[in-house]
Amino acid sequence: MATRRELAVFASLDGAFVPAGLLNLTEDGPQLNASEFAYGTRYIDRPGAVEIDPVSLSLKNKEAIRARKIFPENSLPFFGGIRDAAPDAWGRRVIEAKLKVPINSLSESSYLLEAGSERVGALDVRERIEGQPKEGCVPLSDLQYLMEAAERIEAGLPVPAHLEAIFDGGSALGGARPKASVRDERGVLWLAKFSSRGERLDVPEIEAATLRLAKLCGMTVPEVSTLAVGERRVMLIRRFDRYWDRPGELPEPGKLFESTMPCKGLIEKRLAFASGLTLLACDETDARNKSYGELAEAVQKYCHVDVVRDNKKELFMRMIYNIFVTNDDDHLRNHAFLWDPRLKGWRLSPLYDVMPRPSVASNRTLFLGIGPQGRSANLDNAIGWREKFGLNEAAALELIAQIWREVREWKVHFESFGVPPHSIAQAETAFRHIADISSPQLRARLP
Repeated sequence: MATRRELAVFASLDGAFVPAGLLNLTEDGPQLNASEFAYGTRYIDRPGAVEIDPVSLSLKNKEAIRARKIFPENSLPFFGGIRDAAPDAWGRRVIEAKLKVPINSLSESSYLLEAGSERVGALDVRERIEGQPKEGCVPLSDLQYLMEAAERIEAGLPVPAHLEAIFDGGSALGGARPKASVRDERGVLWLAKFSSRGERLDVPEIEAATLRLAKLCGMTVPEVSTLAVGERRVMLIRRFDRYWDRPGELPEPGKLFESTMPCKGLIEKRLAFASGLTLLACDETDARNKSYGELAEAVQKYCHVDVVRDNKKELFMRMIYNIFVTNDDDHLRNHAFLWDPRLKGWRLSPLYDVMPRPSVASNRTLFLGIGPQGRSANLDNAIGWREKFGLNEAAALELIAQIWREVREWKVHFESFGVPPHSIAQAETAFRHIADISSPQLRARLP
């Protein structure tokens, strides 16, 4: 029997949560049937108000949405911007372990409420307007306990009391891999990503090195490192939806993603987050039919005019890089956008979740469509849609050449990052030589 539940949605503005509106969900057990949202009038009138969802809950026409119930675009059952604040696969497993219930047995409202206030982005969801935030991260020094707890959750085993920190650090997170939010001794928030059970690849080392290589290629990448915990490695990636600044001040132009550090007089602020899934207003089941070209069109439509050109260029670079390193986990949740408080608009987030997949196949595909040949992972296909990214042929070829100059030396770079030889050997068949993914005609035109 369907039930209706009302929840309060909060947004973090200048480091503090304020009520943004009311969310109504119609649910039948674990099935979400419909949702509607109404912004609070006081929130709409705030000078720094952030859009809950750039597609369905835009604040561009404030009078049109004042005191009005809004429904998701494309007849979807959920708002993408609020779905992004909900836990995904891993976070749901953690919540289910905490509540001792079967997999995927809870209502969407239950997952939203159990996620805590350290969820990705700048939103929080509570049972009522008077509710208080629920912290959700643990000290970096507790990594050993978090790893042990994650292993038990993956194995379907109960989590003993001394390992329950995972319920604070892991409940809000997405993706299938085990992970947790941790704070170091300075107060900086990191995402700790662990190896999965029975995994053959040294994923933490390889993923961290691949992100660092992307930075050498010219892409925007958050700070990453690996850390030894006993005999295993953990990858740490700095949470790019958090930064430190003075109360009432805005980040300097071009410095939003720099690694600002906690110090006297600064407070932690949050950046609103929207996935590629949200900007394309589609369901997970339809995501495989989408393309990088459509993401580029979303950048043109929803991102601030000052960043559109650079964001489309970087999106093209990421697509090319994914072809070179065989990252076929490039689905829409692994592309994201952040609200820039200075611009008062959206922009492409830093790069994340780039993991090479070793393969012996000569013809490979990515998750998203690349060009006229669909998802076929080759450079001729990619350059066929260059105009969707605002690039002429010369500019597109220069970017391909720029990325190839670094990727061709990937082993040297991995060694300089401290990746052990056995991990480099594991990743070798993921990395493509340009001759294997392009025609002689294209290579002849490279600068």
